[in-house]
Amino acid sequence: MKPEGLIAAEDVLLFANAATTSTAQREFHSAADAQHLSLGFLHAYMLGNYRDLYAAALALDINDHNAALIIRRLLESATEATPEQRRSEGRLIARRLTALPPQRVYALFAALRRAKVNNRRTRAIMRDWLTARPDPAFDAVKYRTGVKTALRHAHLRSWEAELGDFLFAPRRRTRYGTPLLETWRRAHYEQAAVYELPFTVAEGFAARHGIARAAFLERIAPRMTRLERLRFQDSARRRGATAVRTGLTRMSLTRLASYVLGLSLDERAGRRAELTAALRAAAHRAARGERGWGRVAAVLDDSFSSYGSGQKRRRPLAVALAAHHLLEALADSYTPLWTSGRSDPLLAFPHGATPLGERILDALETGPDRLLIISDGWDNAPPGLAAEVLRVWRTRLDPDGRVTVVHLNPVYDADDFDVRRLAPTVPTAGIRDAEDLPSLVGLARFATGRTGLPELRAHLDSRITAFLTAPEEAR
Repeated sequence: MKPEGLIAAEDVLLFANAATTSTAQREFHSAADAQHLSLGFLHAYMLGNYRDLYAAALALDINDHNAALIIRRLLESATEATPEQRRSEGRLIARRLTALPPQRVYALFAALRRAKVNNRRTRAIMRDWLTARPDPAFDAVKYRTGVKTALRHAHLRSWEAELGDFLFAPRRRTRYGTPLLETWRRAHYEQAAVYELPFTVAEGFAARHGIARAAFLERIAPRMTRLERLRFQDSARRRGATAVRTGLTRMSLTRLASYVLGLSLDERAGRRAELTAALRAAAHRAARGERGWGRVAAVLDDSFSSYGSGQKRRRPLAVALAAHHLLEALADSYTPLWTSGRSDPLLAFPHGATPLGERILDALETGPDRLLIISDGWDNAPPGLAAEVLRVWRTRLDPDGRVTVVHLNPVYDADDFDVRRLAPTVPTAGIRDAEDLPSLVGLARFATGRTGLPELRAHLDSRITAFLTAPEEAR
C-alpha cells in the first residue's frame, strides 16, 4: 500500500497534467463530453481534498481554460477556506488574472454573476482587476457586454462618469471627450471612423455600412493585432486584399508552429527560408539564453493521431514541431527522430502509425544525455514495444539513470484521467506549449513515484514565489 504522501503527490501531478493539456474539447481518441466530465471530476476532487495544492496550480504552466476554472471554483467555495487560505488564494488569483486574456477574464466574471457568486472577496478581486486595466475606454468599446456585466457585479456602475454613460446610457451624450468613445459614436454614421476602431468592433460597423469585405480588410489592416492578421490573412488574400501581412517575428513558438502547419506543403516549401528563420528565432526567444543540455535526442510523433481534432487541429503536431526547434536551441548536439521516418520538419504532416518503440531504440543508439519523447502515447506499431524498450533500458542497460528520459504528452486521456504514459519507469508530464518544456522537464522528475509530497510542496512553493514576484512582462 502506498504512503499517503505519495498518493497525494501522484494526485497533484495527475491534475497538473490534465490542467496543462485538456481544454474540455474533443481530442483524437475522446469526445468533448468525455473530456468535460473527466476534467470536471478532477477539479472537484482536487478542490475537496487538496485545496492548498489546487490553488497552487495557478502558479504552474496550466492552460487558460483550467486557470479560469480554478479561480471560479475557489471563489464559489470561499466559505470553506480558512482566513490564511483566502489570503494566499487572493494573491494567486489576482496575479493569474493579469496573465489571462481580457476576454477570458470577462467571461469568467460573467460566469460568476450567473452563479450568483457575489461575496466581498469576489467583488474586491474584480474591482482591483478592473481598475488596473491600462485602457478602460478600449475595454469598454471592445468588450462592451463583458465590462457592463463586471461593473454591475462588482458594484462599480459609476466607475467613471463618461464611461458609465457610454456603457449604460449611450444616447445621453452628443459628444464624448475620450477620443475612442467619440470615434465609436461617429462610426454610426461616418465610414472613415470605422477604420479607427479595434478590428472586431469595426467589423460590425462595416457590415452595417455595407462596406465590401476586401476593401474593409485592406484599410483596417493597421488596426489588427498579430493574431487577427494571422487569422484573416488567407481570407484577405482570397478577396484580393494585399495589405494584410502576418508578422512572424514576434509570434510565440507554438502558435507560429500551428501557423506553419496550417499552410499547404507547397507554400511551406516556397517560403522555407522565411518560415525556418522565424521558427528558429522564436525558439531562441523561448530558450531565454538557456543552453548546455548536452547531447539531446528527441522522438517526435507525427503519426495520424497528431492531427488532433476539429477543435484542436494539428495541435499535437504543432507542439512536436515547436519542441523540435526549442530543443535544437537548448542542446549542444541534437538528433531529431520523427515517427514517420521523415527528416524535413518544415514539411511535417499527420500520417501513418506510431512506431515509438523503434524510434526510441534509434534514439538511444545515438548515446544521448537526454531523451525526450513528444507523443500522445498511443504506441501501436507494434503495440507495447516502447514500454518494453524503456523497461529493459532502465532496469538492465542503464539502472543508474545516466540518460535522462522524459515523455511529454500534449493530449489528455479522458478515460484514464491523465495523459497516457509509456512506461512506469519513465516520467510523463502533460504539455500544451513547447515554451513550457524546460519547466515541465523539471516537474516530471516527481512523476516516477520516487519522491513524495514534501519534495513536491517545496517545488510548488518555489514556483509560487517566482510567480508572485516576477515582473508582469516576464510571465
